[in-house]
Amino acid sequence: MPDSIPVLLRSIYAKTAQGQQEIASRSLGLSPMARRVLVLVDGKRSGQELSTFVPGNEVSPQLTELLERGCIEAVGTVPAPKPAPSPAGAAASTHAGDDLEALPPPESRSAKEADMARNFMINTVNTIFGQHNRISLVESIYGSKTTEELRHVYIAWAEAMESNAVGKRRLPELREKLFAVL
Repeated sequence: MPDSIPVLLRSIYAKTAQGQQEIASRSLGLSPMARRVLVLVDGKRSGQELSTFVPGNEVSPQLTELLERGCIEAVGTVPAPKPAPSPAGAAASTHAGDDLEALPPPESRSAKEADMARNFMINTVNTIFGQHNRISLVESIYGSKTTEELRHVYIAWAEAMESNAVGKRRLPELREKLFAVL
């Protein structure tokens, strides 16, 4: 079974006729989370992308239930992740914490700027992942009262953004805006 999980997450799913019928009639008695995933299946999203809509990002049970009940079918796969870049290529991609070195000292930022940075980070997490996802990250951001504490949470924020296709694409823009106040 563990070998099937990566395949579940890499597969792209579409609704079957049974899945369309289930959305209209609710006759199969799907669990609420499986129904949520079924509604989000669009023939373009992979299991990994769908996992961002499930608390804890554990979408495998819902996908398995939907597949077993004939509500969805795999219509393609996302290519397997590429191997890590060579050391020469690694120089181009830096650790998220390295970005902070270019910022002014944390004590030079005002309380208002720390509030702005905190709100920006929370809003971007909620926008990219949806509310009620990544709750522990939002709580960590909210609990950070100083700029220095926010900079420690920044690493988790940046890694979360990189784990999502939309977040990864928008990360340079979001980082620039955040760094104006962080």
